[in-house]
Amino acid sequence: MAPDDLERQALERYAAGDLEGAVAAWEQMYDAHLAAGETGAAARAGALVALNLLCETGLLAPVRGWTARVRRLLGDADPGPVHALLAVIRTYERFLSGDPDGALGPAREAVALGEEFGVDPARGLGRVALARLAIHRGDVDEGIDLLDELAVDLAAGSFDPLTTGNVYCELICAALWLGRHDRAREWTDVMERWRHGPAFGATHGRCRVHRAELLRFSGPADAAEAEALAACDELRPWLRREYGWPLVELGNVRLRRGDLDGAEAAYREAHEHAWSPQPGLGLLRLARGDVAGAAAMVRDEVAHPMDVPWKERPPFSDLRLVRLAAAQSEIAVAASDAAAAEHAAAELERIVARYPSTALHADAALARARAALLGTDPSLALGPARTAVAAWADLAAPYDAACARLVLGHAHRACGDEELARLEWEAAAAAFASFGAVGRAAEVAELLGDRGTPSAGRAATLVRDGDRWRLGYDGTEAWLPDLKGVQLLAQLLASPGREVPALDLAGAGLVEQGLPVLDDEARASYRRRLAEVEDDLAEAERDHDEARRQLAQRDRDYLLAELAGAVGLGGRARVTGGTAERARTSVTRSLRYALARIAEVHPELGGHLSRAVRTGACCSYVPDPVVPLTWEVVT
Repeated sequence: MAPDDLERQALERYAAGDLEGAVAAWEQMYDAHLAAGETGAAARAGALVALNLLCETGLLAPVRGWTARVRRLLGDADPGPVHALLAVIRTYERFLSGDPDGALGPAREAVALGEEFGVDPARGLGRVALARLAIHRGDVDEGIDLLDELAVDLAAGSFDPLTTGNVYCELICAALWLGRHDRAREWTDVMERWRHGPAFGATHGRCRVHRAELLRFSGPADAAEAEALAACDELRPWLRREYGWPLVELGNVRLRRGDLDGAEAAYREAHEHAWSPQPGLGLLRLARGDVAGAAAMVRDEVAHPMDVPWKERPPFSDLRLVRLAAAQSEIAVAASDAAAAEHAAAELERIVARYPSTALHADAALARARAALLGTDPSLALGPARTAVAAWADLAAPYDAACARLVLGHAHRACGDEELARLEWEAAAAAFASFGAVGRAAEVAELLGDRGTPSAGRAATLVRDGDRWRLGYDGTEAWLPDLKGVQLLAQLLASPGREVPALDLAGAGLVEQGLPVLDDEARASYRRRLAEVEDDLAEAERDHDEARRQLAQRDRDYLLAELAGAVGLGGRARVTGGTAERARTSVTRSLRYALARIAEVHPELGGHLSRAVRTGACCSYVPDPVVPLTWEVVT
């Protein structure tokens, strides 16, 4: 194909979400120009290969290899558009390698050359890098101002769609990790409107991840899970390493909902894709009652963080420790470890002093309240716990505010004020139920002395009446809409103790099928990347550059694992995204939503059902045998 046709094909494939095809077309364009002796055009094509690999894969060894080729082609040529691309590529190669000092100069050069030659990726991503570098060195207000200015230019349509999508994503990532949820929400709303127009490629999936992240704070939980699942579907064919990002968010949402099996599956798959599942996986261990295991997991992540280059997470600085320290605080309370609780609180206070924001301040205040509860004077927990409640309420984060209310309630009880403790816990229970965290609502019911377990020998009814369901127990009745989850629940209640496959509940009489984990074109692309990584490894070893060697080795391990994971028994290509997983996810989501609605209209039955209904590949209703409850189900 002619170079112009190859460029058109590269853009079309990128727009269609075919990353491997797009990169392959750019590579063919590079070869075609090089064979024709057109070194300038070949250099541009090579720079675009490097830029796409940088933005979409995070594989830095191939990026370094391609930029070296381009620099050799350019030689001593005067600065031009390709130099602008090289500057922004160098910026992020250094930034993601944990070298902020080495990124600053190229970032300034990228902005200057981008403006001079009209190169959108250079002037857009270069400005984001300058803002993030300002934030990481502690100049938070300066960094936020730079991001605000950039957001205005994006809204004005000052950049091409490729740059706009990547920059919007970077803005929101920076805001979320800084704890500026207000900015993140504003920018996500704008990105959401924009993506329905000129957006293409991975932008749709990335926007969904951000929406899931924000819904994890604001609720409802079922909407957050739906966005995370959609993001997984949209990013699955794209970015094998970045695929861990929506998986972790899916795990985080499921953990809050109480779907521990679903959360563990998501976290484990993220780990398989070289994306750290911590502290979520550690908190999952805590939810299962393994306090020592939870503490060990998070402690190991603090000591040995997964240093994988990613734009979506802080690649360096103390911002990486915020979520880990908050998790350590929660685990320390469960372990009654006063020293660990004090250490976590001090760490968060130190970080928030450098990176001030409402969310980080709330994390630090809650950690301080927990540490005080384990100390000699529990009254010292009252002030910081109230601060955390108010901060999360201001951020419209009901789940987190409810968690803070739990701690505040414990502080009131420790100070002898049972009435104020009940007041906080009742508010927490209502917030958890409204959010969709039925399990947490049931926990609070136990604190309140209402264990949500019906008396022995009693009976309950679930009767369909037209387009509604009548729920009855102990002389009281409540009405539910004809939800899919209520229909599924009726099937489980009618056969207590029996495990029903999620596929049967979903009515999916389909043959298990899915998409290849890696198709032939993707496998060929991965093998090309692997060869480039081997070259980078050899050069790093020859130059005795240990830091570069470690980064290249991680790229190599990742690619080998992906290639190995794509092959099943007998050398057949493995598939993913089959019917069974979709059925499990759909049934779990429907049942959890129905249980949340029941908890709203009948808290006692809601608490009972949240413990007795089990979800997963198989679902069942297993009531407490000591205090059984008989159900009359009429459909």
